[in-house]
Amino acid sequence: MSRQNFLRTLVVSAPSQKHYDTGIYQNQRKTFMTLSVTGQHCALMCEHCGTKVLETMAVANSPARFQAVADNLLLQGAEGVLVSGGCLDDGSVPLERFVDDIARLKSQGLTVLVHTGLVKRSVARALKEAGVDQILLDIIGDDETISQVYHLDKTTEAYRESLAILREEGLSAIPHVIVGLHFGQLRGEFHALEMIRDEGCQQLVIVALMPLPGTNMATVPLTSGEDVGRVLASARIMMPQTPISLGCAKPAGATKKQMEYYAVDVGVQSIAYPLPDTIRYAEEQGYDIRYHEKCCSLLA
Repeated sequence: MSRQNFLRTLVVSAPSQKHYDTGIYQNQRKTFMTLSVTGQHCALMCEHCGTKVLETMAVANSPARFQAVADNLLLQGAEGVLVSGGCLDDGSVPLERFVDDIARLKSQGLTVLVHTGLVKRSVARALKEAGVDQILLDIIGDDETISQVYHLDKTTEAYRESLAILREEGLSAIPHVIVGLHFGQLRGEFHALEMIRDEGCQQLVIVALMPLPGTNMATVPLTSGEDVGRVLASARIMMPQTPISLGCAKPAGATKKQMEYYAVDVGVQSIAYPLPDTIRYAEEQGYDIRYHEKCCSLLA
């Protein structure tokens, strides 16, 4: 099915916030970075994150600090940035006071991606006017997962509505589905795919739960390669003309290899930080390999 709709090209995505070296290709530092508009603060304290992910981001929690971080990135030769942050108690990232700074990044030639969380129409409209390249957001397909993992008093309809708002405002929405988000179980992933299919998207990213040390899910069993393979295969069948990526969040070792091989088999367009064995496997399947140092949602 993938062969009918896409060229046999696999993009190897290696954003520079993580060192990547296959022996043939090595990424460069500081070309694509992530910053947090809330620093290390998040009102939700989700079970799987607990702000640990925010600790890896540059702190840009005021317009002045945002501008200073942005200026430093430009001096270092950055090509792009992911604007992210923790959520308010309504599930949104507080982006309103940073819209002018985001527009400034675009005016200086950077590729700009934004994590919005649940998005208000006014914010979506402002981000469209700022010229952002893509909006990234997780789509959760189970009400109990939203309540028990995200500590959020919302239903799946709120996520569907966010996708609809982004589409109606003309933004390039890149939904992410987290396999195993419900304490390592498959629960809601297929409903999330249905919502994404119904609302439409420019591209889909599949990732796997990472049990992070220091979080309430630190001891949750790793998501299996088979579960990720099932979600990837379902996504490809449900959305045969939509580009799909296997994103950066996935466990290491043999499980990672299995997930990546499944991704090649179903015909994804991009894999983040793949193992050298996966690259060789893709080449054996007839793929041309192309490397870049941006998020896996950026195929060009």
